[in-house]
Formats: sequence, structure tokens, C-alpha cells
Amino acid sequence: MGLLDEIRRMRTDVRSGTVVNAAGKRVASMDGDTFGGRTHGDAEILRGDLHRLLYERTGSDVEYLFGDSIAALKETSEGVEVVLSGGATRTFDPVVGADGLHSVTRSLVFGPEEEFVRDLGHRISIFSVPDHLGLDREEVTYVGPGRTALMYSTSGEDAAKAMFLFSTQGATDAPRDPAAQKQALAAAYAGEGWEVPRLLEGMGRAPDFYCDSISQVQMQRWSEGRVVLLGDAAYCASPASGQGTSLALVGAYVLAGELAAAGGDHRTGFGAYEREMRPFAETNQKLGPANIKRMVMRTKGQVRMSMAMLGLLSRMPGKDRIMAKAIAPIHKAANAITLKSY
Repeated sequence: MGLLDEIRRMRTDVRSGTVVNAAGKRVASMDGDTFGGRTHGDAEILRGDLHRLLYERTGSDVEYLFGDSIAALKETSEGVEVVLSGGATRTFDPVVGADGLHSVTRSLVFGPEEEFVRDLGHRISIFSVPDHLGLDREEVTYVGPGRTALMYSTSGEDAAKAMFLFSTQGATDAPRDPAAQKQALAAAYAGEGWEVPRLLEGMGRAPDFYCDSISQVQMQRWSEGRVVLLGDAAYCASPASGQGTSLALVGAYVLAGELAAAGGDHRTGFGAYEREMRPFAETNQKLGPANIKRMVMRTKGQVRMSMAMLGLLSRMPGKDRIMAKAIAPIHKAANAITLKSY
């Protein structure tokens, strides 16, 4: 796509990762790529930077309507008639629903969300906080029973980010109201150690507070008529997979390529897109349930055992080679598709 050099310049450049206990004492440290499950040639980039890059490269050719969304749609002999929430009505040849886990397009065309969204029993929250630890392209993680908290800084950012991953202990109704989400997050981490209380204090002032369930989307088909789903809307693998953005970009490339190869025939193009992408999506979806069990420990005993193993591993010769074997399934899944040159 001609973007790789710019993406590499925008890398987060996280240099190290550290696991600490409730008192803040270091348990284990690793280089940033090993800690984050990356090979040394990978380029990690903030999603906002990727958005800006894609927008800048396409802004002269693509019409963007910000602050609007699809309210209704209906297929006609001329295409798909779309009613926007702002009141305008437009007709499009195909409609691609790339509107995420809680896709409105999917609900309008395929049915209610609960038919397709599978909650993995955990939630995730991320927001900006002051870098009171003075981190410099570092990630610090604290693991407690049923709840993990981490703070990290990236290249070019003055503030840091706080991330929380926690078990919902059987509760499956994730609140969508931000006030209720903040209340649930505070309750989940009540009495927790390390820097957790201070990080939670910062969420009320965060301009970018985010919280949602860790879920997957599983569908028997991704298209209906002239409407097709892409990315998380069709095959969300969950944040625990670490593959959401990659799946979306690869899916967009394959969808565009197959539509072009089919001469614009949406039926042929949509069918070929799904045949190419479904095995890749399903392989990556398998990562989510397995990864979340390693990211959030269920019991104090599991936490103690994991910390002991990490401490031992960090002092062993050849630790990078050992870690490479542990994260090999992620890299295998990330490369489980051979892209065509359309």
C-alpha cells in the first residue's frame, strides 16, 4: 500500500516490559518486543496514528462524513438506499459495514447483536493518564487474581496509557454508559495494590476513556445481497488476540481485490472474499480465549506460580529463544494467509 516506511517511522518504540508485584517490586523484565509478543521486525503503531495516515492518503479521493451513521438501509433495483442519522438519503452500489463489534449495519441486515457476539467473560479499559512514573517507552504490568493492570508510554507521547483487563466473574452484560463503566471498573479493582488507585483517580479526567467487553463475533456468513461486513463487524477476534487491526486491513485488501477481480460483480466478489478470509479469521479467533487466560489469572495460586516462572525465566540464558517458542502461535496465526497480488 506504500505505507510501510511511514508506519515504521510512527512505531511506538516500546523498549522494555516489566512485571511488578503489589508493592511495585520488579518480578521480571524483558525487551519490549519479547514482552509484547512481537518479532523484532514488527511495527507496532497507535491506532490513532494509523487512522490519520490512512485519512491523509485517501482524503482527496474519498468522501468522509464525520458525525453521521447509518439509521436504515434497503436494497433496491438501483443499489442500496441508505438513510443516514443526519436525515440524508443516499444510494450506494455495495455497502461495507466496517463499524466494529457493536455494528449497526450488522444489526440492521443480519439481526440483533446477541445472535453473533460471544462474550469471553472479561472486560478491557484503556485511557490516558499523566506519566507520574516517568516511563520512557516502557510498559509496567501488575497481575492480581482476576484482574491485571498496566501502564505504558510510547514514542512521541507526553502522557501514558493505563490499561485494565479483568474477569467479569460470570456477568455478561457489559454496561455501555461511560459513568456505569467507570463505576464497574472502580468496583472491580477496589483495594488493589501497586499504582492502581492512582490510575483509577485519573479516569475521571481522561479525554479518551474506553471500556468494553472482550468479545468475539462469529457469523455463518458475512454478506447479504449488496451488503458485506468487514473487520470486527464480521469476525472480531477480541483485543486478547492482538490481531484486530491486522484482520481489518487484510480483510479490506482482500475484499477490494476480489471485487476488482470479479469486475465489480458483488455476488462473486463477496463470495471470494469470504472464502479467502474465513480460514484466516477463524485461526486468529482461536488466539483470544487462550491468550486471555494467560493475561488474567483466576486465583492467587496461579498468580504466584506465574510470577515465580517469569522471575526464573528472566534470569535464564536463552530467555528470548524460550519466549519465541511461547509466542510462536501468535506469529503463525498472523501469517496464516497468502495474499494475492490483485
